Amino acid sequence: MNIILFCIYSVITLISIIFLSLREFHMLQLNGYKTPEHSWWMKKNFKRYIFPLVCFALQFASFWTDFSIPMVALFSVFNIIIAIINKPGKKFKKPFVYTARVKRMLTTFFILIAIIFGVAVITGYQPCKCEAWKEHLFTNPFSYILVGSALYLTPILAPLANIINKPLEKSIQKWYINDAKKKLASMPNLHKVGITGSYGKTSMKFYLSELLSSQYETLKTPESFNTPMGVTITVRRDLKPTHEYFICEMGARRVHEIKELCDIANPHDGIITSVGPQHLETFGSIKNVVNTKFELADSISPLGKIYLNGDNKLIRKKLEKYPHAITYGLKEENDWKATDISVSDRGTEFTVTSPDGKSCRYSTKLLGEHNVQNLLGAIAYASDTGIPMEKLVLPVKRIAAVPHRLQLLDKGNGMTFIDDAYNSNPSGCHAALAVLELFDACRILVTPGMVELGKKQEELNYQFGQDAAKSCDYIVLVGKNQTVPIFNGIKDSGYNMEQVYVADNLNDALAKVRSYNTDKKKVVLLENDLPDNY
Repeated sequence: MNIILFCIYSVITLISIIFLSLREFHMLQLNGYKTPEHSWWMKKNFKRYIFPLVCFALQFASFWTDFSIPMVALFSVFNIIIAIINKPGKKFKKPFVYTARVKRMLTTFFILIAIIFGVAVITGYQPCKCEAWKEHLFTNPFSYILVGSALYLTPILAPLANIINKPLEKSIQKWYINDAKKKLASMPNLHKVGITGSYGKTSMKFYLSELLSSQYETLKTPESFNTPMGVTITVRRDLKPTHEYFICEMGARRVHEIKELCDIANPHDGIITSVGPQHLETFGSIKNVVNTKFELADSISPLGKIYLNGDNKLIRKKLEKYPHAITYGLKEENDWKATDISVSDRGTEFTVTSPDGKSCRYSTKLLGEHNVQNLLGAIAYASDTGIPMEKLVLPVKRIAAVPHRLQLLDKGNGMTFIDDAYNSNPSGCHAALAVLELFDACRILVTPGMVELGKKQEELNYQFGQDAAKSCDYIVLVGKNQTVPIFNGIKDSGYNMEQVYVADNLNDALAKVRSYNTDKKKVVLLENDLPDNY
């Protein structure tokens, strides 16, 4: 009977461990497998661990003082509740991907679980010399406490498995990276372009790819493949001998991560789109952000060129150190300038003037002056490769909005969405609100606010609320805790708070948007969409 009871309790607990571990590994994956980020996330989301911790404390105290079958049954129910809470099936914005790395971590994790279960079995096996020795098997409460601890320690064992595997993962990554380097070195005629920035780098990558592809065989890193392994995968999987240009987007959350990417791609040229307060929690300071972005400028070929957004104040402060840099922007002091900008809800027209005084008029379906900056940088680089400015008119006109970056989506029924849901930042929020103001419509903002801004997060979200109050007819905030600074900023601006709604989630927010009665067409700005780990 005792053996059966122990087996039932162990099976229930193991199922709970499997469900909880998958959820924990999913969050670890969303945090980039970075143990410090995951630890910070766990600290921020400590409430989700309160129930398991209380259960473990009660189990330890109860089993140790009054071990009995009803007590085992009670804590089996608690474990079933944990399994139900974490059961698979919930739809995530970014689903859990069972990569080779995840499979290796799961293997290590379940080895740790097997060790704990093994010790529990050994502890429970207590034969004695009397005839009724079988009655004493698995009556040791410590066996049950050990099995329970495997469940309640899962949030710690998951990142521990990641730490244990770190040397193995580094050696595997090093092999793949070296293989990618060899492939790049075997193509001496391939021209490599690095693109980085606090924001705008993905848009710049897409725009430049469209322009260069009009004359050259061009490969770009897809989607957000802007990490060492993302670049490595692109090179090993997609790079062909026929490619003439390789556009490499470079992202970073820490100092020296751009240099790490440059060591892989070895770029001839570089483009820095912007520098601003983003990922401050991991960078620590804006100075570290600036220095990290300029690791690209320090790594380009001696005969290469670095293109800089001269309108960005933090970039302009670094120009003395890079006297040969080529600047682009809307201001007069830049080498490449965009002037006579005409913006409407149908698109944008602008004139580009090159350093030698040549001019050309362009039109685009893209909205907003900030998109003109990125297009200007792409035009400048493409023109310097030998493509005449006039031949870039049609490619510029054909460029579509990058998905989730001020992408205009007409849903019919008197409703248009401006999808700017990807990784919002202070500059991007300002630009998005400026685009929203272009529309003669009922202007509605839906946002959960900005994250990863360190100590400035509250201040910048407060300012976002103040700016939103000037631009929007209705404001829908997503998440009660996350959006408090925005709410306060809106309130302090004197906005009619009856036109502000705080939603529990995005579905709740969109339902509220649909409920608004207005004579005008609704234009809804979706500003940021936080991933599941937020």
